[in-house]
Amino acid sequence: MIRNICLTSALALTATTGVSEMNFNRIASFSVVKNMDPGTDTKRETSPEIIDVTADGMTLVYTDSPLGMIGLIDITDPANPKPLGNISMKGEPTAVAVIGDTAFVGVNTSKNYTEPSGSLKSVELKGKSITGTCDLGGQPDSIAKAPDGSFIAVAIENERNEDLNDGILPQLPAGTLALIGLQDGKLDCDSLRHVDLTGLAEIGSSDPEPEYVSINNLGETVVTLQENNHLVVVSRDGKIISHFSAGTVDLEGIDTDEERALTFNNSQKNRKREPDAVKWIDDNHFGIANEGDYQGGSRGWTIFNKDGSEVYESGLSFERAIIEIGHYPEKRSANKGVEPESIDAATFDGTKMVFVGAERASIVGVYDATDLKNPVLKQLLPSGVGPEGFVAIPSRNMLVSANEKDLIDDKGPRAHVMIYQYQNAPASYPMLTSKGMEQLTGWGAISGLTAADDGFVYAVNDSFYRLQPTIFKIDVTKNPARILQAIPVNRDGHPAQKLDMEGITTDGKGGFWIASEGRNSKLVPHAIYRVNSKGKIKKEIAFPDEFLAVQKRFSAEGIARHGDTLWITIQREWKDDPKDHSKLVSYNTTTKEWGAVLYPKDTAEKGWVGLSEISIHGDYAYIIERDNQSDDRAVTKKIYRVALSDLKPAPLGTDLPVVKKELVHDLLPDLKSTGGYVLDKVEGLAIMPDGTAFVVTDNDGVDDHSGETMFFSIGKLK
Repeated sequence: MIRNICLTSALALTATTGVSEMNFNRIASFSVVKNMDPGTDTKRETSPEIIDVTADGMTLVYTDSPLGMIGLIDITDPANPKPLGNISMKGEPTAVAVIGDTAFVGVNTSKNYTEPSGSLKSVELKGKSITGTCDLGGQPDSIAKAPDGSFIAVAIENERNEDLNDGILPQLPAGTLALIGLQDGKLDCDSLRHVDLTGLAEIGSSDPEPEYVSINNLGETVVTLQENNHLVVVSRDGKIISHFSAGTVDLEGIDTDEERALTFNNSQKNRKREPDAVKWIDDNHFGIANEGDYQGGSRGWTIFNKDGSEVYESGLSFERAIIEIGHYPEKRSANKGVEPESIDAATFDGTKMVFVGAERASIVGVYDATDLKNPVLKQLLPSGVGPEGFVAIPSRNMLVSANEKDLIDDKGPRAHVMIYQYQNAPASYPMLTSKGMEQLTGWGAISGLTAADDGFVYAVNDSFYRLQPTIFKIDVTKNPARILQAIPVNRDGHPAQKLDMEGITTDGKGGFWIASEGRNSKLVPHAIYRVNSKGKIKKEIAFPDEFLAVQKRFSAEGIARHGDTLWITIQREWKDDPKDHSKLVSYNTTTKEWGAVLYPKDTAEKGWVGLSEISIHGDYAYIIERDNQSDDRAVTKKIYRVALSDLKPAPLGTDLPVVKKELVHDLLPDLKSTGGYVLDKVEGLAIMPDGTAFVVTDNDGVDDHSGETMFFSIGKLK
């Protein structure tokens, strides 16, 4: 029988004592697939990109390019957002701005690159009807509303073909800026005028490609020409007030190689900013997110005065803060690193704030911009995959992000809109950081944990960082938990190769035993390794032949030690296992004998269920079971226990006894507790000598993943 054993459940690492301060914390995530009509194909790609809110702050409106729709979300109760459905735009919606209860939507209808076309549509949201359409004569990319509701600005990009001539400008027809007046909140198409932006930029001057627009209280529009690396400020009546290059930045100490290691020792000189999003901070200053395109990307953000003078440059400080919390996207190193793409600004509780979204790191930076010459990074908020658009709602103390990446093809999380509240509470994220180490230390793909007698927790990363296998020493008494040391796993001083470290336990003599998940196709052996305190491999022990004869890809996932015996969890069934059973394999370090028992897994409702980790404390072995599902589809993320007295291994190749398990803790409430979608890979479990248990999730090296790592305590086992 399976029974639920009481635990003290709490995300202890997110709690502090004493007087708290105001922080943004995520309170809800909305999977936009919920806006699809009942009975339709929900396996279609869906993608929230640009987002805005109605005047009352109660309804979110976002563009969904793949579906050709705009989507609506009821946030009357922001902690419980509700679907309001989609509205067809009969084209590709690229941007949206809401005035009152009317949405103005840029719609791309281009047949090809040389025949761009599009329109600006007005949509009455309560009736879900299109009430007006203005032909723009080109492909709209971004729109902005004047704060007084008097007009709309549209960046008509007429984007280039990146596969033609290596994407080098010019590629006509040229883009332009369109200004369209509003009369009583309705489109006045007769007032449409185009502002000629040719001849301004040093790069591709005959082919400006406007990317993003923002309008200040004076009715002045600032527009980024991303590919041209240029900025233009235009008056309400369409006259150019100023224009200037976005400039360059020297980058020192960055990772430019995608070698599956975090090495921040390269440089790029005169890197063009090539800004994407822009936002007025006040009537004289605006911020730009320097995502870059084909010749640039400076990995940071900048504040300019509208006269062209540079006020603030973040340099690499933003990216380095992201590196410290495990969100650096190694597979984007040769491109533009974390890629700041989006930016917003608003005043909350009297404090001027700037929000910067890093697309590839799936992070939102929150800056106190009281001093525009020295904005202070206050928080890093976890988002869904690929934050593309933001809307700040100061009247309700809220911030909302639209995260465009839909990982349905990879059976990952669907695209989400995430809601954050500015509240008098401690920050709930990050939960783990390397901040404070002498050397900048990146990390990710945490796959196994163990508690040591020295009071610290030790973790390993998996084969995503195949050239940088590492043991991390973690102080769990800090909030967030602190990585104190990164110990390279090595063979005679050289990084160990052909490892996929999935489990770690202490050896009782100051070192460790590590379980490596084998994979024949990549020549990674199924083996366990003894490693000393400096990370040097002292012994490699291959799994025995009788075991390897029935092997499958999914192998060792966790390891724990009880006296002289090591217990290794095998993630899923091998060829000789009955359905829904996996092996717990034993190895006696004194007698060199191998054995195993069978462990009965939960049945998968979707996908599969496997074993992720094992930890031994007191009279029990504690085991993590998880399915391979994310977000609303996740069912099994649980900790079970097996009595040590029941772990009586039989020789491999014989009939194995089946152990009994007891449910200790369902992790789903913990995984939902910070307002995000449920993360797939619960990979690590460490139990301190006093019984306090810590759990960690694997962020897959920020590859088709939000990068979010949850590291939390579930309290003391009772």
